[in-house]
Amino acid sequence: MATKHWSKMAERGSYLGMRFLLLSYRVLGRTGLWIVLFPVVFYFYCTGRVARTASLDFLRRVAQYQHQTTQPGFWQGLKHFMSFADSAFDKIDAWTGRISAQDIDYENHALFEQLQNSGQGAVFIGSHLGNLEVCRALSVGRYQVKINVLVFTHHAVEFNRTLQKISPNVNVDLIQVTDMNPELAIILQQKIDAGEVVVIVGDRTSTSVSQRVSYCDFLGAPAPFSQGPFILAAVLDCPVYLLFCLKHKNRYRVIFESFAEQLTLPRKTRQAALQSVIQRYADRLAFFSLQAPYQWFNFFDFWQKDDCVSRDD
Repeated sequence: MATKHWSKMAERGSYLGMRFLLLSYRVLGRTGLWIVLFPVVFYFYCTGRVARTASLDFLRRVAQYQHQTTQPGFWQGLKHFMSFADSAFDKIDAWTGRISAQDIDYENHALFEQLQNSGQGAVFIGSHLGNLEVCRALSVGRYQVKINVLVFTHHAVEFNRTLQKISPNVNVDLIQVTDMNPELAIILQQKIDAGEVVVIVGDRTSTSVSQRVSYCDFLGAPAPFSQGPFILAAVLDCPVYLLFCLKHKNRYRVIFESFAEQLTLPRKTRQAALQSVIQRYADRLAFFSLQAPYQWFNFFDFWQKDDCVSRDD
């Protein structure tokens, strides 16, 4: 029996729940809310078999890859869930301005300033490692660049709209998509030509079509990576960068790396070129995930073969 695709897994939460989280955070503060929220996180951890299994599988793969002698168990998985919950507070802090420039360590920020000064549009490829919300809220305020974020689930749209109500002047446009198609490419090309930034994650497979993936080595085993973000980046004919934001001891490390001046996929060697490009992304994702494994927020079987998952509701 096929397991469900990540996009079809039931969201354990609701729009009202998100609103309640924001209200509680404002009243209780971060410490007070954690006291209230811990039993909820513990409940979700104990009852969420699929997410719990995926968490422990990932942490054990990391341990094996790093040749650790001890294997993660119940408490390490709970810590992983708590890290995910904590990231929601970081999002709120970012949008409300509670995270200042003094809390951020920028790597290669001169590279971003150079991009801004050039007026050139670009594609940023991120992931569900760390917290891109921090990058978006802070970078927009600092550099004043229009950012367009592609999101793939209704839940993500609702959560981000809730955050935008906190800071309505943030210059971010959320674009909900179900598939990469020519119409979307035209819209995004117009934004790139206007000097805007398009942000897309590279670690989630297509929500609607199977087998549009490349299997790349990730922590010692082949995992399916969507071809769509990289094909789109090539079509848009602009610079491509990698973007990560990792938290360490209440500080935020924003990592900005040049990935390609322009992604080129020659027709005769298209598949080989695409495989090479996506493997480079997978390598960087693995490199940073080993540095912050508890900030890996893909709570599904990441190594599951793409043609063995169900995309039906």
